[in-house]
Amino acid sequence: MRALTALRDEHLADLHRRARELDVPRYRMLPRDELIEAIEERGGESEASPEEAAAEEIEAEEITGVLDRMPQGYGFLRLSGMNEAEGDVYVSASQIRRCELRPGDQVTGPARQPRRGERHRALIRVESVNGQSPEGERRHFEDLTAAPPHRRLLAPDAPGDPLVRAVDLLGPLAFGQRVLVLAQPRSGRTTLLRALGTAVAEAGAHLSILLADERPEEVPQWERALPQAEIFAATADQEPREQIRAAELAMGHAKRLAESGEDVVVLIDSLSRLALGYRDAARVKRIFGAGRELDEEGSGSLTVIATVLESDDRGADVREALETTENLLLRLDAGLAAKGIVPALVVTDSRASGEDELRDPDEMERVRRLRAELAEMDPDEAAQALSDQIVATGNNAELLSRL
Repeated sequence: MRALTALRDEHLADLHRRARELDVPRYRMLPRDELIEAIEERGGESEASPEEAAAEEIEAEEITGVLDRMPQGYGFLRLSGMNEAEGDVYVSASQIRRCELRPGDQVTGPARQPRRGERHRALIRVESVNGQSPEGERRHFEDLTAAPPHRRLLAPDAPGDPLVRAVDLLGPLAFGQRVLVLAQPRSGRTTLLRALGTAVAEAGAHLSILLADERPEEVPQWERALPQAEIFAATADQEPREQIRAAELAMGHAKRLAESGEDVVVLIDSLSRLALGYRDAARVKRIFGAGRELDEEGSGSLTVIATVLESDDRGADVREALETTENLLLRLDAGLAAKGIVPALVVTDSRASGEDELRDPDEMERVRRLRAELAEMDPDEAAQALSDQIVATGNNAELLSRL
């Protein structure tokens, strides 16, 4: 791997000469950073001297970060969280090209200190990508075969939060699912998502959280509630395009990890707010539809658990765009929550697909018996009855054995 380019040390006149030789269009109108990137894109990079390269190697620090690629072709490794920070490391467009780096890749390598006129440290070379050699064969998430979810995320006899137990009774949670939570305002969606996040972390999966248009003060609360999670947040004071960048980075990183064999779970709050950033409800289908179990040996899974807010027309548009794409549908009701019923799930509105593949025949029969009993009650009575049975038992296996 060649040394990092030294174009940033060159005089502007020399940069213009290079650009003219490489036929960079309108090069005199470009800002310095964009001019350098345009030259690199066309293969016109300039090498550091052997003495400079040796000195930089001695002073370099080994770093690992997630690649956030810019529209201009270069990128930054995000080292602390997924938002822009002072310690981020610059990655040149030529490095991204040579190593075929993709947004969300976890990249390791030595980083040198900024040179004169530079704001960021810069990556000297790529030593590993997602824990593997950069010269190795890369898998592409979209080319891998999707399989029906068949691995339970939680064991039936595992103790757990009443919220998580209720969800697992209505439709067993499994790796590779697409779980859609239809939620009214003040129906307890944040509490449900955090409970599911805790269960996911305890199950050993890699947990990522994508927050769109969130209040700034909410992000630290998520960090305290789930310190083991990676959080991609676009707060309400940011532009819609920043929400989109956060979503693309979160899903790109999740796909890269799943390609490499990890079980990844992404919690999204919410798809309706993302649809506002995309200005098209149908575009969130690509985000939600990425959830899948990967069939190839050595691959993992990507589970997506996402909320849709039912408070406005945008939520209805998103729901219509996602029609029948979920493996598990849940509905949270504000009226139930106001009465103190936890979880505030509308039992008869929840449904799951592929359930027979996840439960053994005896468990399946008992779950059907439970649902039949709850279906004869009105929503308030059904939710309260389910809550009472969960509280009275240590786990779901015990609850079902009493039926």
